[in-house]
Amino acid sequence: MTIRVVQWGSGNVGQHVIRTLVEQPDMDLVGLMVTNPAKAGLDVGDIVGLPSTGVLATDDLDEILAVEADVVLHMPLPSLVHGDDPDADLDNFCTLLASGKHVVTTVGYMYPKVYGDGVMDRLTEACRIGGSTFHGTGANPGWFGDLLPLLMSGLSLRIDRIDVQEISNFQHYPSPEIMFEMMNFGLTPPQFEDNSARHRRWLDGLFTEAVQMVADGIGVSTTGTNSQVETWVTDRDLDTAAGCVPAGTVAGQRYRWDAVVDDVPFVSQETVWRMHSTAAPDWPVGDWSVRIVGEPEMNIELKHGWNRNVLASTGAHAINAVPYLMDADPGVVTFLDLPIVAGRGALTGVGRTR
Repeated sequence: MTIRVVQWGSGNVGQHVIRTLVEQPDMDLVGLMVTNPAKAGLDVGDIVGLPSTGVLATDDLDEILAVEADVVLHMPLPSLVHGDDPDADLDNFCTLLASGKHVVTTVGYMYPKVYGDGVMDRLTEACRIGGSTFHGTGANPGWFGDLLPLLMSGLSLRIDRIDVQEISNFQHYPSPEIMFEMMNFGLTPPQFEDNSARHRRWLDGLFTEAVQMVADGIGVSTTGTNSQVETWVTDRDLDTAAGCVPAGTVAGQRYRWDAVVDDVPFVSQETVWRMHSTAAPDWPVGDWSVRIVGEPEMNIELKHGWNRNVLASTGAHAINAVPYLMDADPGVVTFLDLPIVAGRGALTGVGRTR
């Protein structure tokens, strides 16, 4: 069966997905939703540098709803951070699901129970009406800080604590839109405090989802979650692929999220983000790591460059989840409900097979 797919978003992640779908033998790209009106009406091929596909982009949700499609891969910038309506993503999820289209998103909602009964009830009811399935995914959160610890936990006789650490240098990340507009690097501390409120709430949601899902997955009854943040200000201009980070502005951000039992962290995730290799020299250095304290002790480190294109992997995790969602019962489906989402091997002259 050929799966009919609508792609929502044609940015850094979306373009990888579009190119893959155009060549995927068992998936058919039947629509593209864009947020930039200048792209509306353009052929998908023109947007991503491929030959004409005959599929035209639109910025009209009603046109997407009218398309005969099985699933929507939803990958815009998150409405909790961007735009005038923070609830737009959730509203769009529910509209799409109620129309009978499955939805896979990369903007969050990987473990939406953390947002309360109101969000879960809306998603569940929309799935019931449309006979559809909802799933949130990504690379981190969505793989590294949640699926990997859960997979490692299967080798444990006893787990006392799980610590996840992501240390990233964005010096060579080429998106000023994400680095400066979304992540708020390059702002003075007062500007950062004022402008980052929505981004901080979004991050808190994302990583609270991750630590809570891991805790639930290993059967730990937590008593709460918490978060903290600190910033580092550069005293000189820093040249990066996204642009200059001026002296006197934020060039480092350090966050931590905990799922706690009686105020003691049980599952923790720390992220250390630098806009340049020289930023925040006193903060932790290293790579991405997962440490499980217990019996036996376990530690995995993924060295810098372990993934040459995390943006492509973010899209891949969504694409590869689609066949599993097609087989799932209607409702909200998290990683705790699915088998391992596997990719596909490609053989020259043969194509892709599962």
